[in-house]
Amino acid sequence: MTSPCLRLEGVSRRFGGLKAVDNVTLSVDAGARHAVIGPNGAGKTTLFNVISGELPPSSGTIGLNGTDITKLKAHQRAALGIARTFQITRLFPELTVSENVLLACAALDRRKFAMYRPLSAYSEFSERAATLLAQFGLADIAGERARHISYGARRRLDVALALAGRPRLLLLDEPMAGLSTPERIGMRGLLEQLDPSIAVLLIEHDMDVAFSFASRVTVLHQGRVLADGTRNEISANDLVQQAYLGGLAHSE
Repeated sequence: MTSPCLRLEGVSRRFGGLKAVDNVTLSVDAGARHAVIGPNGAGKTTLFNVISGELPPSSGTIGLNGTDITKLKAHQRAALGIARTFQITRLFPELTVSENVLLACAALDRRKFAMYRPLSAYSEFSERAATLLAQFGLADIAGERARHISYGARRRLDVALALAGRPRLLLLDEPMAGLSTPERIGMRGLLEQLDPSIAVLLIEHDMDVAFSFASRVTVLHQGRVLADGTRNEISANDLVQQAYLGGLAHSE
């Protein structure tokens, strides 16, 4: 039996007396499309921070492709194949779109330390960057500084940067947040075309997006796993419907 791409066992994260993530056990298979849903304050982004290494877990273990990464730093986890996006994009605003992508392509390569050669001198980086720019509809604005491009383009660039290092696990933290309807449709199309070998763990408030994208869904409530199963099982779960789906529908 093969190991899952990502495996969390009893993971918790405390902030003083508050348990933002409380004894979470979770598996994400290689190539899976898995969504994490729940209201604000459920612990979703904190969970992502723990998985990616932005925050250490207070207890529990985290495994990536059979390797215990619980004590590894964020850059060490990135080197092993974890990439993520953030609710607020983290770009280099004074660099061009193309330069942002080139840097991301080089970030996990040892040759990034050869500062006497420009990144553009490495053809594989340039080719990889050009592919990503085209894939995410950014080629026409490749020469613009990141701070000058539209919000929707920044969101697409954020995903492109996360993919630059060819990750094995991609954490997407609300990629649809703040997008217009046409931009949301475009982003959904891009997500559906992601390499099927990459495991994707998605945080998304839009239930239509979460359930159409993910075949498996985990529901968090006050840091705990309320339910975990296929999208059909979660849709039919009375507790989930009462606590989340129905409540969200009434509040929107």
